[in-house]
Amino acid sequence: MDSAKSSTADSPTPSAVIKDIARQQLENLGGAGLSLEAVARDSGLALPDVAAVFPHRDDLLTALVIDAYNASGAAMEQADGAAGEAGASAGARLLAVTRALRQWSFDHPAEFTLIYGSPVPGYHAPQDTVPAASRTPGVLAGIVRSALEGGALTPPRRAVPGPPLLLPAAVEAFGGVPEAPFSDIIERGIVLWSNLIGLLVFQVFSRTHDSVRDEAAFFDYAIAVAAESIGLEVPSDRNTE
Repeated sequence: MDSAKSSTADSPTPSAVIKDIARQQLENLGGAGLSLEAVARDSGLALPDVAAVFPHRDDLLTALVIDAYNASGAAMEQADGAAGEAGASAGARLLAVTRALRQWSFDHPAEFTLIYGSPVPGYHAPQDTVPAASRTPGVLAGIVRSALEGGALTPPRRAVPGPPLLLPAAVEAFGGVPEAPFSDIIERGIVLWSNLIGLLVFQVFSRTHDSVRDEAAFFDYAIAVAAESIGLEVPSDRNTE
């Protein structure tokens, strides 16, 4: 009796089974090819049972998007926690979290493509995805804020020209606009974030493999160059954690 209860408790939920099959289909068909009918067929579930959990294809896509953002964000948070416990500098923490996101991206290319590749035709991510999507920039912002508070940033040679370019939500997420000479640090942080994602797109989709002989080393170099824009020095030793 106890073993039967244990077996039942260990069995994956219908939601988990459906999402596992859907992730397999993402690898072969991409987000645009995902359908509840195909998931039902490959999972062995009846279509009404799949639809009872995810009534529409977009509901399933949203669940996969949220899971991907959460998983990639968690990888960065774990790397940052380990680096912080080891007493790493802000620059070393930045390198650790970006390496963690890079590793997750290569380990889960279909999910990376879902959240950072071409949009799925006809699908518009709902507001429900925002908290999960915010984890990645949240990790980066935490490191930048820590470096700022710890005096680890070099003032920029020139400020972003003109009035602030930020929406109130971005200012609130960072905790306010710092005083000069770092009053444009949030804009610079967004540049760092976009550079990171763009670099990963190039590497995951093999845009740099015929240009550089060591893509992992080039990634570290590119992160160090991008970090210079916010006045943060990233260690050059490839073994630095």
